[in-house]
Amino acid sequence: MLRTAARRAWAYSRHCPCALSSRQPSLRWLRRSRFSTTATTSILPVFKQAEKFKDDIALTDQHGEHTYGHIHRLSGHLAWQIQTVLGKDAVQQRIVFLCPNDVSYVISQWATWMAGHIAVPLYPRHPPPELEYFIRDSEAAVIITTSEYAPKVKQIIAGQQVIVLEEFFFKPSLEDDALRPAHFGQDPQFYAFSDAMILYTSGTTGPPKGVLLSHSNVQSQVGCLHQAWGWTQRDTLLHCLPLHHTHGIINALLCPLYIGARVVMLPSFSPAEVWSHLLALNAPVEARVSLFMAVPTMYVKLLDEYHARLAKTSRTKEYVRSVCTQNMRLMISGSAALPESVLASWQEVTGHVLLERYGMTEIGMALSNPLKGTRHPGFVGTPLPGVEVRIAKFVPRQKDYQVVCEGSSAGTKVMPGCENESGELLVRGPSVFKEYWRNPDATSKEFTHDGWFRTGDTAQCHEGSYKILGRTSIDIIKSGGFKISALDVERELLTHPDIADVAVVGVPDLTWGQKVAAVVVWHGEGELDPVALREWGRERMPHYKVPSEVVQVKDTLPRNNMGKVNKKQLLLDFFKDPHSLS
Repeated sequence: MLRTAARRAWAYSRHCPCALSSRQPSLRWLRRSRFSTTATTSILPVFKQAEKFKDDIALTDQHGEHTYGHIHRLSGHLAWQIQTVLGKDAVQQRIVFLCPNDVSYVISQWATWMAGHIAVPLYPRHPPPELEYFIRDSEAAVIITTSEYAPKVKQIIAGQQVIVLEEFFFKPSLEDDALRPAHFGQDPQFYAFSDAMILYTSGTTGPPKGVLLSHSNVQSQVGCLHQAWGWTQRDTLLHCLPLHHTHGIINALLCPLYIGARVVMLPSFSPAEVWSHLLALNAPVEARVSLFMAVPTMYVKLLDEYHARLAKTSRTKEYVRSVCTQNMRLMISGSAALPESVLASWQEVTGHVLLERYGMTEIGMALSNPLKGTRHPGFVGTPLPGVEVRIAKFVPRQKDYQVVCEGSSAGTKVMPGCENESGELLVRGPSVFKEYWRNPDATSKEFTHDGWFRTGDTAQCHEGSYKILGRTSIDIIKSGGFKISALDVERELLTHPDIADVAVVGVPDLTWGQKVAAVVVWHGEGELDPVALREWGRERMPHYKVPSEVVQVKDTLPRNNMGKVNKKQLLLDFFKDPHSLS
C-alpha cells in the first residue's frame, strides 16, 4: 500500500509518506554574512512559507499539477535521505542537482535546504567537462538527478554519491521509511546565518566562479521584487527559463513560490507553447498566466512566431492584443540588452511595454523600471527597495574613486559638475552575495575598500533613471579619444530594416587605439554592402561611432542560454589576431 502510494507520489499525485530525522545540527560553525550588522531570526526559506498554502497549486508542469503540500512532503522525504547519506549532524555540504524544468527541480532544491545544505543547481545542456568542473569545484557531497540524466552524471564522476529520484521514491524500503517521525527543516536561527546556494558565473573572463548566496541574500532579493513588482498570491507566472541562473531561480521561481502564487513551467522554451499559454488556450480561469519573464532573444523568436502563425488576419491580431492586455499583468525582459525595436514591436503586438531591469548573479536585481509609470526605452530604471547604487570613476592604481552619483529607492543625487557623466556601477545592500566560493582573492578584487561591489558595467544616470552602457572591459570602446558604448551603436544599427541582429566590438588599432567593428546578421536581399551601411550610419550617428569594419554572418549570432553574446570569442572568431596592434 505504502509503496504504491509512493509510486503515485513520484508520478506526481498529491500523496506521499515522508519523514525527517528530528536531530538538529550544532550551530558552532555558523558565521555572519559579509554585510550583516545585526543578528536576525526572521529568515524563512521557501519551504517554510509553503506550509501556509499546502492545499493550493504551486506548480503545473508536463506531468500535471502539484500542490504546495505535495511538494513539501516529497521534499521532506528526500531531505531525510540526504541526512541518512551524509549523517544527521552534517550541515552546509554542497548538494548538486541536475534536473529538468519540472517538479523534480523544486523537490531537490527544497530538500537540500530542509537538510541544512547548500544547493548547487546545474544545467542539463552544459557539456560534460563543464559539469565535471562545477561538481569538483563545489566539492559536492551528493548529486541528485533523474533517470534521464543519471547516465550523464555517472559517466563523468566515478564513485560519487548519486541519488536518482525515481529509484529513491520507488524503492521497496519506503514502507519502513514512512514510519519515521516527520520533521521539516532546521531551527529558524540556522537559516539566519547559513548559506543557501552556489551559482556559477558564465566564465567569460576566466574559469567560472561560484557565487555563494546566503539564505538572507535570497530572502532580500525575493523581498525587494515582491515590493517593486506587486506580487500577490493571485499571480500565475509562465516559466520557460534555465534554472541555473538568478533570472530563472530567483525572479521566476522563488518569487512566486514564496508568496503562494502559481508557476506554470515548460520543459524548455517553445514559441508556440508560450503563445498557447499567453493566449489562455485550453487554460482554466484560475491558471491563466498573468506574468511572463524572458530574455530579448526569446521575445524576438516569439515575434517571429506571431508573424508566421498568428498575424494572418486583423481579427487574430486584435484577439492577441486583447487577450494579452486583459490577462497579463506584467511582462519583463532581462539578462541582456533589449533592442528598442523589439520593445516597440512587442508593445504593438500585445499592448505591453516590457519592463526592463538590471541584475547580476552576484547582486540579484538592483535596478528596475517602474511597475506603474513611464518606462524609458534603453534604460533599466531606478534602484530597487533596499539597494544602494553608485556610479564611480576610478583612479588607476589607487583605491579611492570619484563618486559621480549615488542613489536608492528614495532617489538619486548627482554630484555637482557630474551631470551625464558615466562610470562603473557599484552596488551595496543585503541582496549582495556573500563571497566567491573558496576564492578570497577574487572576492577582495571585486569589492571596493569601503564595501561596494564593482559590477564591471559602465552606467550613466539621466533624470534619475539609469542606463547601462555595457561591460567596461568589452562594451566601452576607446577610439581616437572618444568613449563609445557598443550597446548604443547596436541599438542604432538594429533600426536598419535589414539587420536582424548585431554585435559591436572594439578591435585594436594602431592609429585609433580601437576601431568600431560590427558582426551583422543580414536579412536583406543580396549581400551586405559595408560602404552603403556606413553611409546609412553616418546619417544617424556621430562619425566616430560608425563601424569601420563589418562582418556578415548567416542566421544567428552565437549566444549562450541567457541570450548573451561572448564578445571576446567574437573577436577571436571574426577578426584577425585581435590582440595584436600590427
